[in-house]
Amino acid sequence: MTYSFLTARDAKLFGDIPDSLRLVNPISADLDVMRPGVLPNLIAALGRNADRGYPDAALFEVGPAFAGDKPDEQSVAAGGVRGGQAVAKTWGAAARTIDAYDAKADALALLAALGAPVANLQVMTDAPAYYHPGRSGRLCLGPKATLAAFGEVHPGVLKAMDVKGPVAGFEVFFDALPPIKNRGAQRPPLTLSPFQPVSRDFAFVVDAGVEAGVLLRAARGADKKLITDATVFDVFAGASLGEGKKSVAITVTLQPTEKTLTDADIEAAAGKLVAAVTKATGGVLRG
Repeated sequence: MTYSFLTARDAKLFGDIPDSLRLVNPISADLDVMRPGVLPNLIAALGRNADRGYPDAALFEVGPAFAGDKPDEQSVAAGGVRGGQAVAKTWGAAARTIDAYDAKADALALLAALGAPVANLQVMTDAPAYYHPGRSGRLCLGPKATLAAFGEVHPGVLKAMDVKGPVAGFEVFFDALPPIKNRGAQRPPLTLSPFQPVSRDFAFVVDAGVEAGVLLRAARGADKKLITDATVFDVFAGASLGEGKKSVAITVTLQPTEKTLTDADIEAAAGKLVAAVTKATGGVLRG
């Protein structure tokens, strides 16, 4: 959860704070300043997720930002942050941490969804000071209209907020957007589960000619409501497996939507998965 309030210490990291933004009766002693932008709360939330074992997180918010206490000094912006790995390790490639290009892609995707003329945008390198210099920028429509800012968050800001980096983020400023044209049909809203996902690893010994994609499709189809992802993280072939055999190891994500999974639920899902992969590939679970 995020609020429109910050500590004075964190707020100063994102610009000068006029006295008019200081609250006389804050909801708590550590939330005593109206926030100047949407990123500070998101960065703090990213740090809390990492402290609880979820470092590879992506968070966003659409909400108010304040330059002062007058009506025309309040604006609405969309912001997003990413932390940890952008791409998980697989058998064929190393993991990759997030960077400024991930944040730029997020900003451009949102602008495109809002109907902004992304093909005509210019990239300027003078992003706000809370971004990493040389790893950030602004997306502008002409010399004056800044539609978005993006980049890696400055290491000094992360250190002051006690958040492990790197962290990449973006802001889209709605007040600067040109009039939005009719975009037609929209996607349905995203529904997120409040329950913790569970990851399990499986290794199957299959014929060397069996494609990993066949194995993955079988794994994902074993329980379409519960299994939300399956990826290959290792492929091994050796004499110990037998002639013409290989081992394909996968990581499977189980995402419950109605309750926290019990050991019995996980074992039942694993049984379905092994049976589905065996039927589709003729492979066996590696001991």
